Amino acid sequence: MARTIGWALFGVRGRKGYESDLKLNPVHVILTGLLLVAVFIIVLLVIANLAAA
Repeated sequence: MARTIGWALFGVRGRKGYESDLKLNPVHVILTGLLLVAVFIIVLLVIANLAAA
């Protein structure tokens, strides 16, 4: 599921996996998406702090 969300965040999810995506639980998709966005933001903040130091 994380791979599906990851590709969707980058906007490169094709139609090939669309039918399998429909079988996913929407609550799990939303929670996983929020978690991955939070991790992405934290990584960006760490990189910015390292660059500014």
